[in-house]
Amino acid sequence: MPRVLLVHYTTPPVVGGVERVLARHARLLAGEGFEAHVVTGRGGPVGPGVRLHRLPCIDSRNRRVLAVTRELEAGRVTPAFHGLVAQIREDLRRLLAGADICIVHNALVLHKNLALTAALHQLAPQSSIRFVAWCHDLAWTNPQDRSHLHPGAPWSLLRTAIPGVTYVAVSTDGRRELAALLGVPKAQIEIVPNGVDPAAFLRLAPTGRWLAAALRLWEQQVVLLLPVRITRRKQIEYALHVVAELVRRELAVRLLITGPPGAHTPGNREYLDELRGLRHRLGLDAQVVFCADLPGPRGRRLRLSDRTMADLYLLADALILPSRREGFGLPLLEAALARLPAWTSDLPPLREVGGDAIHTFDLADPPAAVALRLIHTLMEERGYRLRRRVLASYTWEGIMRERIIPLLTRLVGVARP
Repeated sequence: MPRVLLVHYTTPPVVGGVERVLARHARLLAGEGFEAHVVTGRGGPVGPGVRLHRLPCIDSRNRRVLAVTRELEAGRVTPAFHGLVAQIREDLRRLLAGADICIVHNALVLHKNLALTAALHQLAPQSSIRFVAWCHDLAWTNPQDRSHLHPGAPWSLLRTAIPGVTYVAVSTDGRRELAALLGVPKAQIEIVPNGVDPAAFLRLAPTGRWLAAALRLWEQQVVLLLPVRITRRKQIEYALHVVAELVRRELAVRLLITGPPGAHTPGNREYLDELRGLRHRLGLDAQVVFCADLPGPRGRRLRLSDRTMADLYLLADALILPSRREGFGLPLLEAALARLPAWTSDLPPLREVGGDAIHTFDLADPPAAVALRLIHTLMEERGYRLRRRVLASYTWEGIMRERIIPLLTRLVGVARP
């Protein structure tokens, strides 16, 4: 697989958005089989499978770099600057040997270490390696940064496109700014947004992570949670008919029924068989999940711990509880803490717990009407729409698969001009 170097002033635990993005890129590339190397001035390892190289003189806060930066801010380009450029250039040249791609985060458009910028401008045009300038921030378009810049070199390098280098912006507006700054067509600049790892951000436990991946929950439009044991008074078949109506409207849906058959009534296993049959007749074998039927991440029967149940609340978009009878309605308390909207049958105990903060329906209502109300209510909620937008377009896994790997594969397969 290609060898990829990722270059930035610092890496975590130094705090910063670019540091987090670079670390995520490196880990994902390593996970995809790339030979990932990180070159940094300060910071620690970014993850397993990623080799770390420290070059103190590319750190923006290195003592020698700070001394040169003070001279540059005064408008003086001194021998100390040129000496630093030469050292960084040769140090990078050594590390670049054998690399296929070098991804430089911010250093070609930001003034935090202009000696590094100058060294890269000297290396990139004469190298067979494919260089990528990943541009998060632009010094020349930021009024706060522009006050530190002067006419001419080396400051002008921050607005000079290097022939053969691929430029990447993280947003459409960023591409517009970068194209205007460099004087190149917008079409020549790639857009690769930043992302999020939802499982890591939500701190899902291993079983929760496995369920999210195995059931493709991130890809759904609606995930409904029915956290009950399988007993007839829970009227689970009503929820299946609601899901059938959502699917009929071409929505990607999962209904998660968490519990096994209730332990104290022999007929509950027969009820589960009836529900399985109904699921099949409605064409919902993929959409309706009886968690008690799942084999679990290691092949053993899945057992849902309290931690995994909490994860399922975080993974769901709404709670549905179509019971004929309830003594209290404990799932409403849990849904409330997970900020999950609740759809329940209109029962006094559930109204007592949920008040006017729950969505109720009568079991005599057609499931199609409930499905329509449910999806319309969700679609009016900006939090739901934002969540689904992010999961559809801004997960690191999706960005790596759909944007980054195709870009790098294309670059490796194209000869330098």
